[in-house]
Amino acid sequence: MDFVLQFVNTVLGLYSWIIIAAVVLSLLVTFRVINGFRPEVFRIQRFLDTVTEPVLQPIRRRLPPMGGLDLSPVVALLGISVIQILVDKIRFGIFF
Repeated sequence: MDFVLQFVNTVLGLYSWIIIAAVVLSLLVTFRVINGFRPEVFRIQRFLDTVTEPVLQPIRRRLPPMGGLDLSPVVALLGISVIQILVDKIRFGIFF
């Protein structure tokens, strides 16, 4: 059981880093620090969008409009952190 909970925690941590990478890459493309039309950048951005959109899209639908500011990654990262804390509490027997 400990292995499964540790695995879940690790996967959630990796997913957090993927969300952060998607946000950073999006900002770099938006501010034209890197060229989003380059094939390598486009492939990476498409991969990150494909992986993160299933989680971020439902959050975007529920958040009120913020004038062009997308807070869905922040909400997702907070949710992942809460889940990780709960998994750690279960793993170390604090709940039971």
